[in-house]
Amino acid sequence: MSDDGSPDQSRREYVRGPLEREHLDADPIVQFQQWFDDACERIDVEPNAMTLATVDSNGAPAARTVLLKFFDRDGFVFFTNLESRKAVHIGNNKRVALLFWWPDLERQIEINGVAERISSIEAAKYFMTRPRGSQLGAWVSHQSHVLTSRKALEMELDEMKRKFVNREVPLPSFWGGFRVVPSAIEFWQDQPDRLHDRFKYVHESDGWRIRRLAP
Repeated sequence: MSDDGSPDQSRREYVRGPLEREHLDADPIVQFQQWFDDACERIDVEPNAMTLATVDSNGAPAARTVLLKFFDRDGFVFFTNLESRKAVHIGNNKRVALLFWWPDLERQIEINGVAERISSIEAAKYFMTRPRGSQLGAWVSHQSHVLTSRKALEMELDEMKRKFVNREVPLPSFWGGFRVVPSAIEFWQDQPDRLHDRFKYVHESDGWRIRRLAP
């Protein structure tokens, strides 16, 4: 109900079947692959979008949306300006959280772990696959810094276009990637009456342990 006693129109009923322990793979990366493949198949716009949460040196949190570019058994990789706010936060505190929310699938995945810089070789390999416009944009976007005007940004982009005309755009020294090495991964399947199914994988000395959590 809303504050005035009328039905809350923002609420929705969840209709997907329950998530049981026997539905889950023992390996959370395999389980993530299964859910991520479902999202890529059924969601048209950026199923790889994820919220990245960090904290600054004073413990103040910040969150923003970034794109998962690839993942493997070592972790989940995204790219950014290495002088950005998120990168500065990670430099002070490597513990981060990722959140995927796929409302059409009535699913969420939360990942907790430590963010580590990937090698410049890995970053360059990915950078060369980006569209040329995105490569040039990386050179002129001093991410999170104060910008005097849009015009100044466009003028700097024009300068980069002239600088790299008829040549490959190199990897900027201030651009790279982070791999989030997971210590815990939670899979959330929405259920009716807010009795959601939640299973959390926690990495322990002998491997991954799975626990069901209360909704």
